[in-house]
Amino acid sequence: MVLKGQRVTVIGAGIAGLALARALAMKGAAVTVLEQAPEIREVGAGLQITPNGQRVLAALGLGAEFEREGLRTEAVELIDGETGGVVLKLDLLRQRPSDHFRLFHRADLISVLAQGARDAGVEIRLLQKIDSVTLGQTRPLIRTAQGAETEVDLLIGADGLHSKVREALNGRIAPFFTHQVAWRATLPAEPGIRPVAQVFMGEGRHVVSYPLRGGRLRNIVAVEERRRWAEESWSLTDDPLALRIAFEDFVPEVRGWLDRIERPNLWGLFRHPVAERWHGQGAAILGDAAHPTLPFLAQGANMALEDAWVLASCLSAAGTPEAGLIAYQDRRLARVRKIVAAANANARNYHLSGIRRDVAHIGLKLVNRFAPSAMLGRFDWLYGHDVTA
Repeated sequence: MVLKGQRVTVIGAGIAGLALARALAMKGAAVTVLEQAPEIREVGAGLQITPNGQRVLAALGLGAEFEREGLRTEAVELIDGETGGVVLKLDLLRQRPSDHFRLFHRADLISVLAQGARDAGVEIRLLQKIDSVTLGQTRPLIRTAQGAETEVDLLIGADGLHSKVREALNGRIAPFFTHQVAWRATLPAEPGIRPVAQVFMGEGRHVVSYPLRGGRLRNIVAVEERRRWAEESWSLTDDPLALRIAFEDFVPEVRGWLDRIERPNLWGLFRHPVAERWHGQGAAILGDAAHPTLPFLAQGANMALEDAWVLASCLSAAGTPEAGLIAYQDRRLARVRKIVAAANANARNYHLSGIRRDVAHIGLKLVNRFAPSAMLGRFDWLYGHDVTA
């Protein structure tokens, strides 16, 4: 398919939408991104870009910005939250010196991608809340909240968990509440903070912490298992006392961080099925719209970047848009299902209790002592993958 001059409309100016917009524009497409917010900004805080995502940013010509804005991760540590003992340490600098693991404030990555899209000629239109998407025999029809209707040539939904394009392709499917909630916050970092991602594990809960913005901020994500339902939203806040009580038996270091949080964001963690249909009738989806994942493998942003590159490449290489969209889903489906399943497994592994927890921690400590590279090698299928090759 010749993308030169091909008009493409992308819904959503998040990581997936902006990366795709730049990738398509670099191949000659005329891309318009529709974003419901009044400005390009991102709710949330930290994220981790692993080597598979970094390769896409480099191929998009944004490698220098990636290194400038992201803090290189030296190690990942799994720690017993109640004793403070290190269970496993992945020394990334020593074990994978040529790979790039970096810690980003989400807003900084969005800013890099938005500027990259504009530099490539992408038009970003704000205040464009999409009320519905209709797919039929003719071109896709989008209807805004203001009532305006527009037919577009090729429509791509990068519109997240509550995607209107996914709903048009697959119908409405209710997600499953995992009975886990997550608090998220950032704090001014203490002097000398190490560029290390730490996971403090306890029975039925864990805390993730790592630095952002050159070590000026500390990112905190705290997850607890609970029976009570919580809304799937990035904008809810919670009483900080509830957060502190949930981790009151963790080590003083963690409790000290939580004591400083005055207004934590809270959201329920839901498990969504990977979409059965990613394309059809002149439309497609990518990122969270196609395969939402739990945040326990740090791959949401990386999968979005991979999707963006593969979708643009498949459209460029195919003879027709339909053939390109079919090839895109074929290339991505098995991989994202494997990643989503691995993230689900991590949620269980972080929260073990009783004898299972003791046995698992002893096993990890033995690996850490006698074969420290073995655990990281288990994820070569993930981090070693290169969709740009």
